[in-house]
Amino acid sequence: MSTVKYAEDLTVGDVVELGEHTVTEAELLDFAGTWDPQDFHVDAEAAEKGAFGGLIASGLHSMSVLQRLSALGWYRHLSVICGRGVRDVRFWRPVRPDDTLTGTIRVDEIVLDDHGRGLVTTTSELRDAGGNVMLHAVMDLYVRRRPEPAIG
Repeated sequence: MSTVKYAEDLTVGDVVELGEHTVTEAELLDFAGTWDPQDFHVDAEAAEKGAFGGLIASGLHSMSVLQRLSALGWYRHLSVICGRGVRDVRFWRPVRPDDTLTGTIRVDEIVLDDHGRGLVTTTSELRDAGGNVMLHAVMDLYVRRRPEPAIG
């Protein structure tokens, strides 16, 4: 069993490899059909004639892939309280059916407070098999500070 990390255990500059996920066409169509039913996400024929020349994943789908990889690859090893925000989201390239995406998180800043937590700012990216950045986002999350040892 791995040891849970607290805010004080993190270091600015830490990079965490999150693993990978392959976006299948069925997954892409299912997600988009439920949450973002625009033609270029759900209709192969219309998508072929569109600006991207074929089906592409919803940006929200790409964010969901990043969240899953983050939760399984890093957050479950942290004493996370909650997310605070996401900003500077950039969808640099469209995610297509059968793209395999790998994720990374870099710790950019840690601000400890007197409320038993630290605000951890990170930069997250998804890359395709060729190493191209597909998605970039800056995220803030609250992580518990190490508990004080019991006295007595």
